[in-house]
Amino acid sequence: MKSYRDTFKLLIFFCEQEEGLPVERIMMKRLSSELVARFLNWLEMDRKSSISTRNLRLTAIHSFFRYAQSESPESLYHYQKVLAIPVKKKRQAVVEHLSPEGIKILLEQPDRYTVQGRRNLTLISLMYDSGARVQEIIDLAVKDFVPGSNPVLILTGKGNKTRRVPVMKNTASLVEKYISKNRLDMAHKASYPLFTNKQHNKLTKEGVAYVINKYAVIAHESSDKVPEKVRCHMLRHSKAVHLLQAGVNLIYIRDFLGHSDIKTTEIYARADVELKRKALENAYPDLVDSNLPDWSENSDLMGWLLEL
Repeated sequence: MKSYRDTFKLLIFFCEQEEGLPVERIMMKRLSSELVARFLNWLEMDRKSSISTRNLRLTAIHSFFRYAQSESPESLYHYQKVLAIPVKKKRQAVVEHLSPEGIKILLEQPDRYTVQGRRNLTLISLMYDSGARVQEIIDLAVKDFVPGSNPVLILTGKGNKTRRVPVMKNTASLVEKYISKNRLDMAHKASYPLFTNKQHNKLTKEGVAYVINKYAVIAHESSDKVPEKVRCHMLRHSKAVHLLQAGVNLIYIRDFLGHSDIKTTEIYARADVELKRKALENAYPDLVDSNLPDWSENSDLMGWLLEL
């Protein structure tokens, strides 16, 4: 509803400021397909809205005009012209991720001999190993890590849905030591946040982003395997791509990441195809000669053709 409301607030503002059309004079017949098209271009060009936002505003307008055509069918043609305005296609987003070597180098940066360094190492390792969203990580309570011979992490994702993901033994060992060193293994601390800041409050998204990028900058100075800017979601993307490259079924990756639709997970399959293409191009032996002789330089052939 907020999106619907904001769309029409912006449309009214556009009509008044850009079209010279006061709010009291805005009638349905004035809201033509041409005016709506100008409004959408204004959003994108003047307000610097993304294509996704532009399409979201158009969806709200379409919804309103579908309702309007059922209320006043005599203006059906006018409404249909607005409804015919297509959403704008956007370029396929690039799946930003690190190579396995890049992840390894990033994890080598935290100082294991300090309390903060150990926390940061455990945090980044668990984010990568579980493929968790950053919000899922900061919402973790101590009880959400289940140790044992088959350690798992209980993540609460979008729509308050929970899922259990396996944790590899090295990462599980880090988490167990972190919990023990910070005395979080007491029964009354089971509901405490797993990761906290210096004030003992739950970490924020900005705090996690700061931690990750701090080490990315350091790692980038010594290796081009790690970009200077590493965003939180790149760890999740990296895990998904690495699973796919290891031959893990896409359905399992979908469940591992907590996607509700396999189409969302397919972006990693497309990314992997491009990675394979680049790898093949880098390793491609020059066996096929693309140079063809110019037949016009063949004097015998030219002579034969002239005699025809």
